[in-house]
Amino acid sequence: MSDQAQAANGNILVADRVSKIFGGLVAVNDVSFAIPRRSIVSIIGPNGAGKTTFFNMLTGLYKPSTGRILFDNKDVTRARPDLITKAGVARTFQNIRLFATMTAIENVMVGQHSRMKAGIFGSIFRPPPVRGPEPDLVTGFEGSVLLRDFRSEIQISQLRM
Repeated sequence: MSDQAQAANGNILVADRVSKIFGGLVAVNDVSFAIPRRSIVSIIGPNGAGKTTFFNMLTGLYKPSTGRILFDNKDVTRARPDLITKAGVARTFQNIRLFATMTAIENVMVGQHSRMKAGIFGSIFRPPPVRGPEPDLVTGFEGSVLLRDFRSEIQISQLRM
């Protein structure tokens, strides 16, 4: 099925025959992948299989050597990473290294930077519309975390929520 046909079938993301070649090394070879809307999917494989390289292509960090990537029926194959993030594709990393001198809410806000629309004035002076309401508590699998606690006061099991 063509990438256009897959996108028309309700897929939010389609990678069609995507490859990445670094010099003579083929890191990702002819991968086709479709993610239906409102679904949760995973990519698994051994170390060195090309998973990270594939994700780097989906998010625009690497440009595919061949193939196409569509997100929400738009071709993002050669789009800049910031534009792909703005469209709604972003990645996270497995590490849980946080800024120890910042509160939990400040650490969360660092990850939200790509969704902020403060502009230069709002970023410097942080008026109330930019700050917005901040929640005080997050509950999860390992109990609760007061978002005004400093990272150094939160147990490692709570960081993995």
